[in-house]
Amino acid sequence: MSAIRAFLSAVVWVLLLATPGVSLGQDLLPFETTAPHAILVDAKSGTVFFEKSADELVEPASMSKLMTMILVFEALKAGTVTEDTEFPISVNAWKRGGTSSGGSTMYANVNTKVRLIDLMHGAMIQSANDACIAIAEGMAGSEEEFAARMTKRGKELGLQNAVFRNVTGLPKPENRASVRDLTILARYIISEFPEYYKIYGKPEFTWNKITQKNRNPLLLDYPGADGVKTGYIKEAGYGLVGSAVRDGRRLILVVAGLQSINERKEEAQKLLDWGFRQFKTIDVYTAGDVVSKARVWGGASRWVDLVIKQDLRLALSAKEQEHIEVKLSYAGPLIAPVKAGDKLGTVRFIVDGKPIAEVPVETASAVDAVDSMWSKALDSLMIMALGG
Repeated sequence: MSAIRAFLSAVVWVLLLATPGVSLGQDLLPFETTAPHAILVDAKSGTVFFEKSADELVEPASMSKLMTMILVFEALKAGTVTEDTEFPISVNAWKRGGTSSGGSTMYANVNTKVRLIDLMHGAMIQSANDACIAIAEGMAGSEEEFAARMTKRGKELGLQNAVFRNVTGLPKPENRASVRDLTILARYIISEFPEYYKIYGKPEFTWNKITQKNRNPLLLDYPGADGVKTGYIKEAGYGLVGSAVRDGRRLILVVAGLQSINERKEEAQKLLDWGFRQFKTIDVYTAGDVVSKARVWGGASRWVDLVIKQDLRLALSAKEQEHIEVKLSYAGPLIAPVKAGDKLGTVRFIVDGKPIAEVPVETASAVDAVDSMWSKALDSLMIMALGG
């Protein structure tokens, strides 16, 4: 990094956000759950707030479809397939995942072709096994090959002990993942593929004139919930990867091994409730607040205010209030002319070296280029000197 860039892109200040006279005053309160396996993490930083047998391997059931869809999302991003790419519904996909299978299905007709985006909706909203098998056969030639790719990619993402032997999560003893593994997958999807993550929050999907509701119980009545995936097979019990966001703070939970649909919903909601209770909501910025100034080279004004254009409320635990840092960074040098509203960088909120939130900053006003030849020359020399 050049001297000028280091000068203009740096830690600017540490902001103390604790409200005077108000403190949570303690570490996280204890929590108990009937779920044999459970974990609650911050979506942005990965900070773990609660865990119970989080590293024991279990059969993930349909929750393993998160890994199935990651390969799809990555293929879409790479351009090897498009949303309009059509995949055939083979006899195998129809028999093992279709109407006659007795499992989750989107009721795709055998020997028809279905667009990838429709198969994605079936897999993500209805947990459709026929959709997943059709995708695997279309992208890899066989479900076995696609599942092998899932295992390989999972290890690259940090799932060191997870194994995927099919794309559906249907009973197979070799299918193994931990609830911690599933949070890694959920965080990756939310962070890297927000445009596709939104599909998980859709309440229903209709295919072949059959409308089915989203199976995620949190979407019915839990404030802020918008994903992500249920799972059930007799061998593993009921599980859920869930996520909800409040005041700019997103939590991800995974529970597994529960005995009923109702217990799954109750324990998931209890864990989220407990998690959100650990935070105090603080009004950090109001839209239009000036957060810093930036040096303008060759401008009629030497400085321009940097502002935030949105209200920002942030949920913080007591410990985070004591240790939070706020860092402003932007790329420079900033050379006139400058337009009002130019997005220059971000303000990031960091706890223990991990970002928990960030918002963009932009210029508050325009700065015209200076007419004076001498001022231009002087600024040019300054830039050269700092850059050297």
